[in-house]
Amino acid sequence: MQKTTILLLLFFQLQFAFAQHFEMVIKGGRVIDPKSNINDILDVAISNGKIVRIAKDIDSGNAILVIDAHGMYVVPGLIDIHTHDFYGSDPERVFCNGTESIRPDDFTFCTGVTTAVDAGSSGWRDFSVFKKQVIDNSRTRVLAFLNIVGAGMRGGVYEQNTNDMDGNKTALVAQQYPEYIVGIKLAHYKGTEWKPVNEAVRAGNLANIPLMIDFGDNPSSLSIRELFLEHMRPGDIYTHCFAELKGREPIVDVDTKELKSFVWEAKKRGIFFDVGYGEISFSFSQAIPAAKAGFYPNSISTDMHAETKNKVNNMLDIMSEFLALGMNIREVIGAVTWNPAREIKHEELGNISVGAIADIAILTVSNNKSGLYNYAGFTIDGAKKFECRTTIKSGKVVYQQRYFQMKGS
Repeated sequence: MQKTTILLLLFFQLQFAFAQHFEMVIKGGRVIDPKSNINDILDVAISNGKIVRIAKDIDSGNAILVIDAHGMYVVPGLIDIHTHDFYGSDPERVFCNGTESIRPDDFTFCTGVTTAVDAGSSGWRDFSVFKKQVIDNSRTRVLAFLNIVGAGMRGGVYEQNTNDMDGNKTALVAQQYPEYIVGIKLAHYKGTEWKPVNEAVRAGNLANIPLMIDFGDNPSSLSIRELFLEHMRPGDIYTHCFAELKGREPIVDVDTKELKSFVWEAKKRGIFFDVGYGEISFSFSQAIPAAKAGFYPNSISTDMHAETKNKVNNMLDIMSEFLALGMNIREVIGAVTWNPAREIKHEELGNISVGAIADIAILTVSNNKSGLYNYAGFTIDGAKKFECRTTIKSGKVVYQQRYFQMKGS
């Protein structure tokens, strides 16, 4: 009897001690976690950079930091899988250590993004420079798709040089940096050969990672039907999926406004469709008919770079557009958290689970009617708009609007 009493006392002491050592408790928000299908009013406790408890009415009496999230959405830190972060000072290098890429910390945390994935700015020749210069010096978690072009996104003749598209060398570098390189990127090719796609597939197979393909200004002789059904593999990603550009075959027929049937077939066989919004790579003339057909993207991303930084297409604005196009809040959150985490095979990210990395965004959704427009000037009405109140990365507040209560200071 005495032994049982001592054990019970020890148990309650341990429970008490555990309750006293939360570093942070987020109180009363609506937790949306697409991985576990959670959509409920819950508290989230964080310690040592990890989520340690998810429950109703967690005792936060002695937590170092308490965040009041009542009336807000508590979601996994957002993942932007199409960005350009290899910034440098040489305008002639374009996205690869050039002036068209930008510092990831300049656009991520204020919009709830904790992980940015560079979409092929670097090739195998310069990845070590990219890692040292950007990845190692960013507060944002930066991952990367490695360009199949050895010279990366230097523009012009560099990206048309099929002799610099080497699947073996690209795969070798990807295998050297598995914690950072999540896939292979093909973009901007304007020729009529399938070699760039085939070399990208070769690299993806050797390194066991997915491809992200931007079919750029490809002539119609290289059809997207053949790309989707004969070259891309299940798990590969087609970005700029709602683009309507001269010289590029779109997924919605521009005359009939119907989604092409083989696009459904591609999605069913496991091809992922990514927004990659960009400066001119998203068109309502594609997105609206697709949405009416029930076709929505697997992932929402910004294609953030120098030309887009100060325009109305940050992550939260793009998410708001897809609410206006008919996706619900849970679907939109999934498209910027758990879906991209699975696409890049980093399932330790994009979810709110006990033991997971404490990457969290606290968002509000306003009911103010607003006009949403794309580069062509086409406007639709939006009734709801996402805003970010707080961003937490690895258990630390990295962005906040001053509305929470600080304890112990």
